[in-house]
Amino acid sequence: MSSSVQYQPSSSVDVVTIGESMVLLQPMSEGPLAYAPFFTRSIAGAESNVAIGLTRLGRKVRWIGRLGADPFGDMIVHTLAGEGVDVSLAERDPAYPTAIYFKEFKGYGDPNVYYYRKGSAASQLSPVHVKPEWFAGARHLHVTGITPALGPYTADAVRSAMKEARSRGLTVSFDPNLRRKLWTEEEARRTLLELIPLCDLFLPGLEEAEFLLGERSEEAYGQAFREMGPETVVLKLGERGAVGFSGERAVRADPVRVPRIVDTVGAGDAFAAGLLSVYLDREEDEGWLERALRTANTMGAMAVQYRGDWEGMPSRSELDRLLAGGRDVTR
Repeated sequence: MSSSVQYQPSSSVDVVTIGESMVLLQPMSEGPLAYAPFFTRSIAGAESNVAIGLTRLGRKVRWIGRLGADPFGDMIVHTLAGEGVDVSLAERDPAYPTAIYFKEFKGYGDPNVYYYRKGSAASQLSPVHVKPEWFAGARHLHVTGITPALGPYTADAVRSAMKEARSRGLTVSFDPNLRRKLWTEEEARRTLLELIPLCDLFLPGLEEAEFLLGERSEEAYGQAFREMGPETVVLKLGERGAVGFSGERAVRADPVRVPRIVDTVGAGDAFAAGLLSVYLDREEDEGWLERALRTANTMGAMAVQYRGDWEGMPSRSELDRLLAGGRDVTR
């Protein structure tokens, strides 16, 4: 690492997640990015967003990623470590930079996003980087479809990691998290479909399901994806909530209504964190799927009310109060 701080690995963790984290620059005012004079900085990345969400809910998480040996890389590992995430196995590469991206808020609709991640340290990930110690003392691996799109060998690396995790007895979740700007539709569809059989829990959105399989009913999506291998499929339905398919069961969960929507980026990661926080204890809870979907919908609803990809994720006590229908005492 480029900084002098050394982080000690955790002997055991609930979840390992692998992916790229970037520095996020957001204008302090709405309007065209070209004329924004001041920016705030944070970090972002689907997998690190999930890691933070889970640690705030009391789970132990190990984040694996490749960063440049630069100040932006320092910022990312320090921020994640400050949130309680194990970053001891993050790799620093002096030959390639840490990626950055910008958001543009124009006062209507979702923000525009501009990535500067081509040639980043994370894009150089390959199967040779996958190490057994990544999975030591872990119960579960979470990956997304973003990492396979980053570089020439990143899909092979994710495939290798999923196989290694399953060989070691870990369960695996896979969120396709489709990013059309990163690769061609043909590459995306082929690669994502190849990875589905390697997971136990598949988390597509409705648009992603249609992208992968064409137009079908929600029940048909659930059946088709489960026939590919995953034991459980959770279909995110946006404003209509979510539906989960596991065994012979199909469970629907209503959405959580919010007074305002500020930024939808990161909502799917918050959803995944909420779902996984319950999924990890499913063997001890017959009604785990209902509870998982309700928790996931609540987490996603909280995320859209904040600027930033992870800042609005709740603590365990905050989430429990919300699920119980309570409100925080503010004064």
